[in-house]
Amino acid sequence: MAGTYSQIHIQTVFAVKYHMALLDESWEDRLQKYITGIVQNYGHKMLAINNVKDHIHLFFGLRPVQSISKLMEIVKGQSSSWINEQRFTKGKFQWQDGYGAFSYERSQVDRIVKYVMNQKEHHKVESLQDEYHRMLSEADVEFDVRYTFQSPID
Repeated sequence: MAGTYSQIHIQTVFAVKYHMALLDESWEDRLQKYITGIVQNYGHKMLAINNVKDHIHLFFGLRPVQSISKLMEIVKGQSSSWINEQRFTKGKFQWQDGYGAFSYERSQVDRIVKYVMNQKEHHKVESLQDEYHRMLSEADVEFDVRYTFQSPID
């Protein structure tokens, strides 16, 4: 076969270290544009991005030339450096280690875009921890709740 063709839709979720509420509305649009630029500079297609104060959701079309883990390493590393360079937070900003990654069929794309774009309303009724554990459970991902979020005493 001469060409490579794919249709891979991925939603990733990752939190601010210790799930602290550091992502401020005054600069979230700049953060979302910065992260979108990183994803698109690596040839992937951002479908939706949104955050609340303690975490962010990315939903993108993944090109199979790069692993999700490598892309997340780059996105989290470059965006945390940028946040620190911009001095958006008082102390050193860091993302929590790890992330959740979930794949979706083409028929689910519109639903997931709406879900990601509705995060502020959604999190008025569901915490990050509850949302993340629900997403893992719905995807049949085995997990230990003790290791899904870092606390300052870890």
